[in-house]
This record gives sequence, C-alpha cells and structure tokens, in this order.
Amino acid sequence: MRNLVYYIGVSLDGYIAGPRGEVDFYPTPADYVAWMSEEFADAMPTHIRAHVGVDPDLPAQRWDTVLMGRGTYIVPGEHVESPFSHMKQYVVSSSLDQADHPAVEVFAGDPVELVRELKRQDGKDIWLCGGGNLAGQLIGEIDTMILKSYPVIAGAGVPVFGGVFQPTQFTPVRRKEFDSGTQVTWFERA
Repeated sequence: MRNLVYYIGVSLDGYIAGPRGEVDFYPTPADYVAWMSEEFADAMPTHIRAHVGVDPDLPAQRWDTVLMGRGTYIVPGEHVESPFSHMKQYVVSSSLDQADHPAVEVFAGDPVELVRELKRQDGKDIWLCGGGNLAGQLIGEIDTMILKSYPVIAGAGVPVFGGVFQPTQFTPVRRKEFDSGTQVTWFERA
C-alpha cells in the first residue's frame, strides 16, 4: 500500500508560508539546495529542475503523485499551470474549474476519500505538498512527515496544520542538519 508523505518546509513558529503564500524568506544555502536536489528531486518543480542541477526529464523516484491545495497551486504572481508535470497532480479545491486547469486533476470532493483511493492503487508514495488546511483535513491519513525546519520566524502566515485539534503522535526516525541551522527531520506515525 502507498503512503501519504507530508514533505514541507516550516518556520520556527510553525508556518509553511507567509500570509500571501510567500516562501522566499526561507534560507537556502548552496549545500542545502544541492542535497535537496539529490535527495528530493521529485519535489523540485519541473520548470526549475535544470536550474538546480536536476535533469528535467528525470522520472519520479520517490513519489509519483502530488496533492496540493488551491493556495499551494496558485501562488500569486508566479502561477505555473503544471508545476510537477513529472507526477500525477491533484489540486483539492471547490473553487477551481477543471476546464480552466487541464494540466492537473482538480478534485472538489472529500480529500480523505481521495487519499484512501490513491493508497489502494499501485504506484509510488503520494506527496502532500501543501497547504496547511488540506494537511489538517488529512491528519488521519498522513503516514510520514518530512519537515524542513528553517531557523527563521515568520510571525504570521499559513500554519503547518490548519483548522483542527486532533492530537496525533509521530516518532522521529532520522535527522539531517546543515551549517545554516536548517534541519530536515523524518517522522513516522507512532
């Protein structure tokens, strides 16, 4: 069975993005970007892969499906119609029209049911790319979390998990630290 993996960057105060979807305040030194490009090539948007040393035609290695909320998919001022064309892309949204976004699968139903159906299918794991409200709806389905913790405080923005109080225990299983203070930690559902 496939796993749902929430792989996300987070500030010290628990935000995955600023109030308008900003993520450019996260420090990204060269050694970190090089490591990420090798370890998590699937998470590199198709249109920037060549710029960070990843073959744009490299097929999915770890994940072959990506789930994202509307706010993650439509970033003001930098929208890309097919950000992860090397994977099957689902955008969970009740406000987007499929006809206006043919490069992705727009899903307006219950994201829990979608994830359960995807888990039953053959394939690689499923990446939950964001956002926080979608992650909050999917807490019960998340098998693994990989948190990229950046040494910065955002002050406000999109929380890692939004809209729910559902205590769920995870166990840390691995950690990678960088000189910049960034840490990547793998958690498995306890």
